[in-house]
Amino acid sequence: MSGTMCLHDKDAIEHMLRHDTCLHLYEIGDLDDFFWPYTTWYTRDNQVVLLYSGFMPPVLAALSEQPDTLADLLRSTLPLLPRKFHAHISGEAAQVLNDSYHLHSYGRHDKMALFDETASDTIDTPNVIALTESNLPELETLYRQSYPGNSFDPRMLETHCYFGIRQDGQLVSVAGVHVYSPRYRVATLGNVTTHPDFRGRGLGTAVCARLCQHLRQHVDHIGLNVKADNASAIACYRRLGFQRSASYYEYDCVVKTED
Repeated sequence: MSGTMCLHDKDAIEHMLRHDTCLHLYEIGDLDDFFWPYTTWYTRDNQVVLLYSGFMPPVLAALSEQPDTLADLLRSTLPLLPRKFHAHISGEAAQVLNDSYHLHSYGRHDKMALFDETASDTIDTPNVIALTESNLPELETLYRQSYPGNSFDPRMLETHCYFGIRQDGQLVSVAGVHVYSPRYRVATLGNVTTHPDFRGRGLGTAVCARLCQHLRQHVDHIGLNVKADNASAIACYRRLGFQRSASYYEYDCVVKTED
């Protein structure tokens, strides 16, 4: 395929993404009907770029082990991208955006995938509870206190994949998902946080363990994204059986305007 095109065929998109399932867990999950209406897909030379508009600003996922062909695809989509977006981009491919966008880098992030599925069974989780839509107010309160600016989508509570721990009646730790698709057998952990007053007690490990135990009943592939210098989070995920599978860089992108 020599030219760039907008792709609408789920099977064709999945076929390309499955060449590296761990790298593309988020995009594969976004093929699910729950997320699909918010997606726009661009392809060229068997590379795929996703623009997800379920958040504001939208999120661009441009991930590949072939940086040259990915850069070509990104360059060709420049006229189609919004004026402001957040981006997950492999390697140095973001350089093609420099002439058109101001880039604010959040540094390197790692993708981790669950390779030891039994590790979470060794974690004690008796105090972990399942959260539902009725818990939205206290969940939003916790995020304001301990994880401001997070990308929590209240719709995700409908997946019944959120778990938490209370101390003296207060919700103080939570783990949930950014992507969940039994249809495509993938899930990604997200919106994980513990109140600052309760950190260092293993609560985050416990809620993530319970979440992984639940997800393993419904999907085959579980992953997550984590900032590469977040040593405490990475140690927690390794204890749960996750290993690093790829790296990428995150950016805020705002179009340059002529003075």
